[in-house]
Amino acid sequence: MSRGLLARFAPLFDPAGVIIAGASTHPGKFGFVAAHNLLRHDYPGQVFLTNREGAEVLGRPTLRSIDEVPEGAADLVFVCTPAGVVPDLLRACARKGVRAAFVSSAGFAEAGEAGRRAQDELAALCADLDILLVGPNGQGVVSTPSSLCAQIVAPYPPRGRIAVVSQSGNFVSSFLNYACATGVGVSRAVSAGNSAMTGVAEFLEYFAEDPETDAMLTYVEGLADGRRFFEAVRRAAARKPVVILKGGVTRGGQRAAASHTGALASDDRVFAGMCRQAGATRAGTVEEAFEAAAAFVTQPLPVGPNVFVLTTVGGWGVVTADRITSSPTLDLLPIPDDLRAAFDERLPPRWSRNNPADLAGSETRDTVTECLELAARHPDVHALLFLGLGIQSNQGELERTGPFYPEHGLERIVAYHERQDRRMAGAAVELARSCAKPVLVASELAATQPHNPGMAELRARGSFAFSSSFRAIAALEHLFQYADHRRRHAPKGEPS
Repeated sequence: MSRGLLARFAPLFDPAGVIIAGASTHPGKFGFVAAHNLLRHDYPGQVFLTNREGAEVLGRPTLRSIDEVPEGAADLVFVCTPAGVVPDLLRACARKGVRAAFVSSAGFAEAGEAGRRAQDELAALCADLDILLVGPNGQGVVSTPSSLCAQIVAPYPPRGRIAVVSQSGNFVSSFLNYACATGVGVSRAVSAGNSAMTGVAEFLEYFAEDPETDAMLTYVEGLADGRRFFEAVRRAAARKPVVILKGGVTRGGQRAAASHTGALASDDRVFAGMCRQAGATRAGTVEEAFEAAAAFVTQPLPVGPNVFVLTTVGGWGVVTADRITSSPTLDLLPIPDDLRAAFDERLPPRWSRNNPADLAGSETRDTVTECLELAARHPDVHALLFLGLGIQSNQGELERTGPFYPEHGLERIVAYHERQDRRMAGAAVELARSCAKPVLVASELAATQPHNPGMAELRARGSFAFSSSFRAIAALEHLFQYADHRRRHAPKGEPS
């Protein structure tokens, strides 16, 4: 079954050749943008552009019809033509060996009853032709392992382990923008559009099998078949984390969803219960959704709820303790006596002697890295949150850009600050891997100064910096919820 599923989606995500049907010379049209984006990102397969007038597009010759495409040379067609010509175009594509079609054309179910009939007929036709249909009314498909950017908008993300499927193309772009900003990359991304044949459920089943994917991120507005969706999520979540962002949770949102993709929004309470039962984690905002997925692909799962906070910034430690204490799933671990004693040996008496462990400005060259390791390796600590990374380099930036640099010892101290922040960032990443437990880093500098050496070092090592401890804790709650579900539903005798 796995090989069959992977083979079914291979022409979409790993095509040997691509046709842009309806390529345009006008830079404002979808047919131009789709051709540009495919050619812009070094897709290695053959590319064929069709244009009724045979006009040159982006300096490349075009074909006047699909009939001119060599047989067997392309297995994916990206359709940018008017809705009315799509059926005949796909018949011609099938004769040339095309096995997947992404239809960006609008004018189907979202346009009313006549459009819905046309969409149903299109799906039936593709079933007869043995073509995998995605869309219509979709934005595009991205597959970084194949350098494929077949979409009508930006951006193209870095390669990574998050797979994205969305009923809204705009949310695909949002998630890809976050991937570009944070460096936590994407394996596959697809806008399901109206889901005439292939919807979120089918993509989740594929992503669960996909060796390029470690976590799934999806946005849904409505479900035509709730049972089908539930079973797909349940099976996928048994293999890999599934993060869901849901639109249409209010009456106003449901009306918007109906006009957007023709989707029928479900009762939100039923949907929430379905997510819990299936093992998916549900996010409340687009930022939370991406950050949860980023945590899943950059951090180990926790084996329990106990959180320890190490901070060089006192106020953040206090409000972070409040947030963890109010969490329905996480616990602020009372500091174990042996860990307090180990910290006492390395810190002056003014440190907080509690959890959060506030170092109170007592850091020396090795203090933070040693305390991080002591906490991470303690068996009672299930997850570690580090606050304060980047502060030294932030001061260094002020000094480097001022009128006194590099004199007065500033060059030396700035270089030291930057080395320290890179060192602490590296220690956090390596401890997460060696201890097999989450070690999350939070600092507003992730948002306000992303090129700070501490933040940059995390990205360079494939990790993620949260812009506040609250957001880190929200992601940690998703990690714990999923890990707990896996433990409770693991077959007897098998590890979770």
